[in-house]
Order: sequence, then C-alpha cells, then structure tokens
Amino acid sequence: MKFVSFRAGRAAHYGVVDGSKVVDLTPRLKHADLKTLIAADAFKDAAREAKGATADFNLEQITFDPVIVNAAKVIAVGLNYNEHLNETGLTKYDYPTIFTRWADSHVGHLQPMVRPRASETFDYEGELVVIIGKSGRHIKEADAMNHVAGFSVYNEGSIRDYQRHTSQFTPGKNFFGSGSFGPFMMTPDEVGSLKGKKIRTRLNGNTVQDSTLDMMIFSPAKLIEYISIFTPLGPGDVIVTGTPGGVGWVRKPPLWMKAGDTVEVEIDSVGRLKNPIVDEE
Repeated sequence: MKFVSFRAGRAAHYGVVDGSKVVDLTPRLKHADLKTLIAADAFKDAAREAKGATADFNLEQITFDPVIVNAAKVIAVGLNYNEHLNETGLTKYDYPTIFTRWADSHVGHLQPMVRPRASETFDYEGELVVIIGKSGRHIKEADAMNHVAGFSVYNEGSIRDYQRHTSQFTPGKNFFGSGSFGPFMMTPDEVGSLKGKKIRTRLNGNTVQDSTLDMMIFSPAKLIEYISIFTPLGPGDVIVTGTPGGVGWVRKPPLWMKAGDTVEVEIDSVGRLKNPIVDEE
C-alpha cells in the first residue's frame, strides 16, 4: 500500500493513495496518525477500509506533510556510499557514521525547503528512508527487514558551513525546514527488492546525483542491526540511509541551492519527492 500524511485545511489526516485518489483513514480508523497505525500493526484494517471506498480527496487537494510527522527518532547516516566518501576525502570507518535530525527540520512533498539567513551553503542530498514498523533491540541483520513498515524518500538539505564548524554534524543538519520527507510511505511488498533500484537527484531539471541503492556501504539491514544495539527502535522511527556522490559542496565551483530553485529526489518504486527552495524570512 501507499500511505500519505497530509493536511486538508488546517486539520492533520493520513490515508491510502490509489493513483491520484486519497482515501482518508482519519475518520475510518481509531488511530490518530500514521505512526499510531504502524504501532498497532493495523495494515489489514487500512486495506479493508480503503478497498472499494470512495475517494475523499485527490492529490491536488491536499497539502503534504512529512510522512511520519511525529517520529520519536530520526536517525541519519553519513558517508554511506563509496562514491560520496571518495569525493569528500573523509575517513572510512568500520562502522556507520550516525547523527540525528529533529522532526521539525523537514517538510513534506511540494512544501518549500528553507535556506536559512545564516548561510548560503545549502546543499542537496537524495536519500532512501527506512520506516520502522516493529519494535526491537539487538536486532539481527537476518531479521532486520521484518522490522520495516515501509520506505520513503528524503532530501537531507545540509548547511555545509555549520556542518563543518566542528567534527559533529548536528548543527548543519537541523536548521528548521531545511530537509524534506515524502511523498509517501510505500510498504515493502510495493517496493520489492532494493537491489539495483535507481536513486537520482535533479536540481532545476539537471541530474546531479545518479546511483543505485545497492551501492550503499551499510545496507538498511546492517544499519538496523547496528543502530538497535545502542537504542531501541520503535514503530515510526525513521532511518535516513545516506546519500550517493554528486553533492554540491565538492563541485568546482560549489553548487548550492538558492531561492527559486526546484529540487527533486526520485527512487525507483518508492517515489519522487519535489520541493521549491525559498529564503528564510
């Protein structure tokens, strides 16, 4: 199934998407939001309610929210493609490079990503998102994908000068509204094998990143295994799995996102995430 979190007017909703039609699950199920539905393992209930239902909205009538609006944990991974590691000249470690983002640092599909007043070094990073469906600690790699509720797309807008103020990435990764997350959560049966699936980023229609998901150094299953050693993973937790090569800061001259630009991240079978860029007011 294809799930969406959205607003109609000011009210928050979630639902199932079929083509351009949206079936609103908010009044049909007792679950308050998509995270709560995931925690209840209520996918069969969602499928039952969506089957044959009259659409409540079409995609043009909704405002997209981040897929999981209230994630308890947004865990991001750096330097997880060899091509990106090589272009940066940074150290390769035996373990994943982990940092965190906050839920209010990203926006939904078609919503403006915000370049902050404090910096002009606003960079794109197209990434696959893994959304946890089943709680676990010390999860083994062989069982890790059984803990996945679905996949989505992320643009980890990075403020490079703030990222490099010290060895810690957190400031440059958490400016308000600097990243994007969406449009949908695609369940694993919809996506199938990740092997060979393309991930591409386009800036103003020009392809700036072009790779495949199997080029990751640490697969989603390995990331789940490693992360679950140091923290329990729960339903609705988000793992942002890293970006391939081609980022803006390594180019000569650097290629920064600016107001008026449009950026898209597309992953085969998962979706196409599109956002305009605006300056902070």
